[in-house]
Amino acid sequence: MSDDLQAAIEAILFSSNRPLTLRELQQATDNDRTAVERALGELREALEGRGVMLMRHQDELHLATRPAFAAAVRRALRPEVSGKLSAAAYETLAIVAYQQPVPRSRIEEVRGVNCESVLTNLELRDLIAEVGRGSGPGQPKLYGTTMRFLQVIGLESLEHLPKPTVGGN
Repeated sequence: MSDDLQAAIEAILFSSNRPLTLRELQQATDNDRTAVERALGELREALEGRGVMLMRHQDELHLATRPAFAAAVRRALRPEVSGKLSAAAYETLAIVAYQQPVPRSRIEEVRGVNCESVLTNLELRDLIAEVGRGSGPGQPKLYGTTMRFLQVIGLESLEHLPKPTVGGN
């Protein structure tokens, strides 16, 4: 039972994009504080010498990369920053980031060209995704950015996007 609880907590923390409280872990696993604390201790021990560590600040818990491996992780998560995206892809990504949720027709209106292949490429790279459907004819896909977009660009959240400058299109 304890191994299952430890594995469940590990999966929950791994999947979460933010620190979770002890209470959230208790509720998610339907266990009391003592059992969750014991499983956390076992998880901390199990992660010794591994690439990730269990971080704890008061009652908040988070799985994070060990500092020794941060540079390698950064290189793996940010390959597009080295110029592998085309100018058209960056332009399209900027339109999606600032106007999301946005249909392809609006992106093409702003860019003035067909964007189907660029959008497909950005979707394959998990930088954008369908976030809904429009209410217009044919209920067009609405695009938005992903968590991967934030990782690649190096932003904490969309609120940290630079403010657009006046004078563009």
